[in-house]
Amino acid sequence: MKRISKFLFNKVLGWKISNHVPNPDKCVIAVAPHTSNWDFIIGKLAYNSLGRPANFLIKKEWFVFPFNIFFKSIGGVPIERNKKSSTTDSLAEEFAKHDKLHLAVTPEGTRKARKEWKGGFYFIALKAQVPIMLIGLDYAKKEAMFLKEFIPTGDFESDIVKIKSHFKGIQGKHPEQFTL
Repeated sequence: MKRISKFLFNKVLGWKISNHVPNPDKCVIAVAPHTSNWDFIIGKLAYNSLGRPANFLIKKEWFVFPFNIFFKSIGGVPIERNKKSSTTDSLAEEFAKHDKLHLAVTPEGTRKARKEWKGGFYFIALKAQVPIMLIGLDYAKKEAMFLKEFIPTGDFESDIVKIKSHFKGIQGKHPEQFTL
């Protein structure tokens, strides 16, 4: 999978990876900007091209036959967004069950412009006691940018400002749909 992903990512699509960061056994991956469904393909190819398998959150509505077979095989984790129980708690518990787990999340939670980011990615990492890998997808440069390994402190308001600052200047596929 690594060689195929690298070929598709670099040669076919013309993208590159910059700023390699550590490869911890467990982490939450915060990918932004999220302005297009292409972000999933670009992000998955980028991460796979490094030989790093990652799971990702996807709306439960996408987990219908035959798509459920495909998404599960490539690491999809269905999320029921209107569920009463805590998705954050159950995902944090998943980290305890695995020796290695990388979970990709789009902090904006939508492809539309959203000033306030959802905090789930942050609280999953905090509860699971794992770092957050900040990855920007810059369509202007055709670059997947590994920005920083961020350790949540528990002060969400302060930390989210710091996290967002790392994505400044990164251009999504539809720049008008990304705001900090």
